[in-house]
Amino acid sequence: MDRRTFLGAAATTALAWRVGALAADRGLDVALVNGSIWTGMPGRPRATALGIVGDRVAVLGADAVKARTTARTRVIDLGGAFAMPAFTDGHTHFLHGSVTLTQPDLLSATDRADFAARLGAAARARPGKWILGGTWDEQRLGGALPTHDWIDAVTPDTPVSLPRTDLHSYLLNSVALKLAGIDRNTPDPAGGVIVRDAQGNPTGVLKDNATKLVDRVIPPPSDADADEAVLLGIRHGLSKGVAQVHNPEIDWTTWGPLRRLHARKALDMRFYAFVPLVDWEKMARIVAEEGRGDDWLRWGGVKALTDGSLGSRTAVFYDDYTDAPGQRGVRVTSLANLREWIGAADAHGLHVAAHAIGDRANDDMLDIFADVARTNGAKDRRFRIEHAQHLRPSSIARFAKQGVVASVQPFHAIDDGRWAVKRIGEKRLNGTYAFRSLIDSGAHVAFGSDWPVAPLDPLTGLYAAMTRRTIDGANPGGWLPDQKVTAEQTLVAYTRGNAWSGFMEDRTGQLAPGYYADIAVFDRDLLATDPLKVQDAKVLHTFVGGKQRYTAA
Repeated sequence: MDRRTFLGAAATTALAWRVGALAADRGLDVALVNGSIWTGMPGRPRATALGIVGDRVAVLGADAVKARTTARTRVIDLGGAFAMPAFTDGHTHFLHGSVTLTQPDLLSATDRADFAARLGAAARARPGKWILGGTWDEQRLGGALPTHDWIDAVTPDTPVSLPRTDLHSYLLNSVALKLAGIDRNTPDPAGGVIVRDAQGNPTGVLKDNATKLVDRVIPPPSDADADEAVLLGIRHGLSKGVAQVHNPEIDWTTWGPLRRLHARKALDMRFYAFVPLVDWEKMARIVAEEGRGDDWLRWGGVKALTDGSLGSRTAVFYDDYTDAPGQRGVRVTSLANLREWIGAADAHGLHVAAHAIGDRANDDMLDIFADVARTNGAKDRRFRIEHAQHLRPSSIARFAKQGVVASVQPFHAIDDGRWAVKRIGEKRLNGTYAFRSLIDSGAHVAFGSDWPVAPLDPLTGLYAAMTRRTIDGANPGGWLPDQKVTAEQTLVAYTRGNAWSGFMEDRTGQLAPGYYADIAVFDRDLLATDPLKVQDAKVLHTFVGGKQRYTAA
């Protein structure tokens, strides 16, 4: 079944449900009443009540709900609370993020001593076991890259591989370096960097493809441990009002747990799983043999990795880094391979997403997407660029023109905004984290977190998108304030925007009759709350498929 046939079948099924459920005038299973409901529907954005039959929204409005309420209907009085389509997070690394929920919190460390102390406590708690988190950010520790010397004394017998917050660099201690076989004679792999000191010895930091040198020696988690971690992550996401995540991965680590949990009917959250572009043939075979899954777990997407990150100075730019003359980033995948693999994946009906951070990397991807579309012919392909972080102003209009989704993460703007100008200078800030410009251009914009790079909490994204206040408090008026977006634009990007970017706009992203009853209920109206206080909102309930999957204590 190709994508067009698959989507047509899904639309037909949804239409059949609507006709059958509404014509039969079946009594409601659940009624949400006395609420302030933002439906997300253009033309009918508000309602006070909503009725559910099975896993779908059946009716909207107090009168319609009352007419369908029977003795068996479960009536939930919202007491004026705010309900909306539950959030979809358009970009997560779900297993990795789930694992970090049980790892030491290093990101909030205040200095090197605090950083080492937290890591030492974790090593003493599980002696000899690999420590693989949490994340770190040198900008919060004085600005200098950490080295193995920072942590060797507190982890003498425990291998450590800690991802930087952007997931594009790892910090290893000496034990891990030895296990990975990395020393002064180890060459930099293609698309990667082993950071070295003045004598040529590895400092412990590996960038981009160099991280594979240690990944290959880290023992994988057991199936049971991986499954339990994902279940923990699901519970965490539901507590934040998230009903679905997209998982644009560059490995297969999350694939196994999701498939196993889905087979057990243990997924309380919807997933759209991507796998590495280089493995497009494997995914094409899976689609040919098994289809594309169902609305709890879908697949058929592949992700390309074009460049690195701004923090690691591996994002690819046209010009040198301002604070590192002569460096313009690292091409993690060659342009020749990108063209070949994307063309083949698209020809086989796979959904292609590509990580691109630097302005040149984004233009490379837009060019390749345009070439592939011309070669393979017109169809509903919905190419995605993940991050679309630094754009030349002239490139912004290309997203709408080419129908490319800008899958962006608002929290990155208020995190990286503390120091981005040091990397690329003032001139290149025009087009950086350009959320408003992309929306105004008519592009399809989808919001996400990049968890665990940023919290799996759409309220932090809502705050970031509306205020643009950097997390150090240095920009009270907002960093690049012309790129602020409204509350409604943000909610649309987290709901309808992600539904469209994942080929689910006919059944998610709105609270409309026939759509899935994926609903988040908050203690205040997110559209009327002071942007500076929106993070204080509390999730009261999260429904997925008409079932109450989370309720606040």
